[in-house]
Amino acid sequence: MNPFSSRILTGAPWTEQGYRVLVVEQTETPEQLELRRKEKGSKDKVVKREICAVVTKGTLTEGEMLSANPDASYLMAVTENCQFEEHSFGVCVVDVATSRIILGQFRDDSECSTLCCLLSELRPVEIIKPANLLSPETERALMRHTRSPLVNELVPISEFWDSKKTVSEIRSVYRCLNDLSVSGSLNEANLRVKDSFVEENPLGLPDILSKLVNAGESGSLALSALGGTLFYLKQAFMDETLLRFAKFELFPCSGFSDVFHKPYMVLDAAALENLEIFENSRKGDSSGTLYAQLNHCVTAFGKRLLKTWLARPLYHLDSIRERQDAVAGLRGVNLPSALEFRKELSRLPDMERLLARIFASSEANGRNAKKVVFYEDAAKKQLQEFISALRGCELMTQACSSLGVILENVESGLLHHLLTPGQGLPDIHSVINHFKEAFDWVEANNSGRIIPHEGVDKEYDSACKTVKEIELRLKKHLKEQQKLLGDASINFVTIGKEAYLLEVPESLQGNIPRDYELRSSKKGFFRYWTPNIKKFLGELSHAESEKESKLKSILQRLISHFCEHHDKWRQLVSSTAELDVLISLAIANDYYEGPTCRPVISGLSNSNEVPCFTAKSLGHPVLRSDSLGKGTFVPNDITIGGSDHPCFILLTGPNMGGKSTLLRQVCLAVILAQVGADVPAESFELSPVDRIFVRMGAKDNIMAGQSTFLTELSETASMLTSATCNSLVALDELGRGTSTSDGQAIAESVLEHFVHKVRCRGMFSTHYHRLAVDYKKNSKVSLCHMACQVGKGVGGVEEVTFLYRLRPGACPKSYGVNVARLAGLPYSVLQKAAAKSREIEGMYGRHRKGSDDGCDDRLSFQNSEDDMVFFIQSLINSVAKLSCHESFKDTHASSLSDLQQRARMFLDQN
Repeated sequence: MNPFSSRILTGAPWTEQGYRVLVVEQTETPEQLELRRKEKGSKDKVVKREICAVVTKGTLTEGEMLSANPDASYLMAVTENCQFEEHSFGVCVVDVATSRIILGQFRDDSECSTLCCLLSELRPVEIIKPANLLSPETERALMRHTRSPLVNELVPISEFWDSKKTVSEIRSVYRCLNDLSVSGSLNEANLRVKDSFVEENPLGLPDILSKLVNAGESGSLALSALGGTLFYLKQAFMDETLLRFAKFELFPCSGFSDVFHKPYMVLDAAALENLEIFENSRKGDSSGTLYAQLNHCVTAFGKRLLKTWLARPLYHLDSIRERQDAVAGLRGVNLPSALEFRKELSRLPDMERLLARIFASSEANGRNAKKVVFYEDAAKKQLQEFISALRGCELMTQACSSLGVILENVESGLLHHLLTPGQGLPDIHSVINHFKEAFDWVEANNSGRIIPHEGVDKEYDSACKTVKEIELRLKKHLKEQQKLLGDASINFVTIGKEAYLLEVPESLQGNIPRDYELRSSKKGFFRYWTPNIKKFLGELSHAESEKESKLKSILQRLISHFCEHHDKWRQLVSSTAELDVLISLAIANDYYEGPTCRPVISGLSNSNEVPCFTAKSLGHPVLRSDSLGKGTFVPNDITIGGSDHPCFILLTGPNMGGKSTLLRQVCLAVILAQVGADVPAESFELSPVDRIFVRMGAKDNIMAGQSTFLTELSETASMLTSATCNSLVALDELGRGTSTSDGQAIAESVLEHFVHKVRCRGMFSTHYHRLAVDYKKNSKVSLCHMACQVGKGVGGVEEVTFLYRLRPGACPKSYGVNVARLAGLPYSVLQKAAAKSREIEGMYGRHRKGSDDGCDDRLSFQNSEDDMVFFIQSLINSVAKLSCHESFKDTHASSLSDLQQRARMFLDQN
């Protein structure tokens, strides 16, 4: 197989394997080859071919290659300025299939947390970076939070442009684009677009790029990242095509963005991965994720928007309520209309990508360059895509208009905006009608060519008029010949390739003028061309060639006219996508198990008010009894914060008792609520959460030189430095990667920081039962456990039945030997482990008391708990001092003797 053949694109997935595919197109016709051979004396026998595109994982635009996967394939450029362990990043993310360009510049911590968040959300398939410029921390982040992307290193300055070079190049491109004009009837329209652009963009740049330029150093890295992207795309012949119809956006994390002040909840890389928002931890696909649970969208562009909403849940109270109102407005009596709307949308192709391809085809660049020779199959495919785009836009308009009947029954401002023509819904009826009247869509789709109706295209009309005038002159000439020769039966005939032959009866041969040219004859007739006929035929041939030329270029002129309204088409797609996602959220509660409700989102009236989280019969947004395989998922009541409850829950309970599940359940419910969806609960109230911090699961990062414990503490450090009183923290078994004493000390210190300094809402699950003792009388911490029933098994090995109920109080132990039993450890090993467990418990004077459900609701020590705690702490301190300082032995001998005496007393009491 020829590696340079453009046919590769329609079959083998070379780009998915990391290859760069060069697309070679024919750039010369056989006629042009012959002319070149004559003029230059060339001996070439093959028409010219040139590389017109370079296709990679991040530059795919072909519909066949993209149709199976609605997820965006992002190309991401990163540059950095690192000083004193503070990282400043400039990023540019491009989805070439939709011409979307997202820019950002931000400061980051030593762990590159914000960059990691973007990488986990976007999962770019290609990375562009300046060679030898990024810090080791950034290189590790790029390696850890991506999925084997194609990495491209560019030479700084000369290839990965700085901000000045970038601005200069972009201005040059836009200057050339603005100077382009289409001939004929579209000249004036293009000039109007050009003048409008110049007035609104005095710098010759789109608004967002102008903001970056005006921001100075605060925007220079973002512009440089854009420069690296454009250089790379220039090699793929895509830079001008992308810029002409680019949709520029700013990342919310950008320091110069107007929306920097928390428009969205922040979900960092750890939260996205631990909560399995987009990818599960088993296969890395979307099954079992929150995205899969909510994704009932019927359009590809709706699915992409849903991902954006999930990555950035709303934070502003009004925005959340506005979306909730819209979701509620699509239920009840309006649900049938919403479902009919979905049914109509399901017929749509991926309009966002299709429009981007149509826009790109209007630009004479790369594979669309004028010198590229396209034959009938390619031209027919382009026409079919154009008609598909027209039909799609018409379908979306009609579907939105039909859904507009629900506005009589809803008060949602968002729905009224999205469904009212001239507002969120662009008024494009006149434009659609223009194209419907321009040509027959069905005939054009079947025949592969457009025959425009009269009045649609001035150039084609003019060419047609010229042809008709010549044909009229020929008819007039025929009448003159009939009169001249005195026979009305004389007529024009076509024989083979010769047309307009004057067929004269043999009886009139003697009357034929000498200057008539005999062309052929048949029995009883002679056929002639008169001098005038020959002249008219020459003119007609030229006029018909001109007409055919105009006919061939009519598609390009219609596409150019279509692209003049690109903002309206994109707005139509955007509104349709939003409606698709809102309907998806509206019907999502049918897929939950148990009752659902609309969350009550309450703001804080003053700074002293405590944020709250309250849920009754809270189910799991993803897990269902059918997916669990047996039993039914157990809902739980849970309250965190508010005026009457502690802001932190210290959660204990048996291994496999459901602690981690409860933590995820709470976090996912908060995300659902702030996305604007219903939650699986009887009632749910929440003060908006600005950021969710999640630490769970044992994982290392060996490639970055980080052990399990270091990875755990690195994520915890980010929480401690970034959490606010409005954050939600979920910590699962912090400190398990080291010795018990160190792990418990770290866990207690972290918990104390969150409870007393940050004072945020959170859940802290642990197997360090000593923490429950320390916080038993702390009014800011609620002790809870996951209930279970414990029975005596063979040989003293306990058998635990999990109840998955959240109960007040602490659980005295974790029943790890029971998990060992479930795992199938040998019976002899289990017996020995159970005995050792009892022995160790006895050393600490811990005794379990039976409770109603089989799991202790509190820790009980013989006699006074306070005495025992004081005794153990004193013993630890004295022994520590003696072991560290030999000179202290005599000084502390009496203290040690006293402690030993008290220890014997406690043991005797046992």
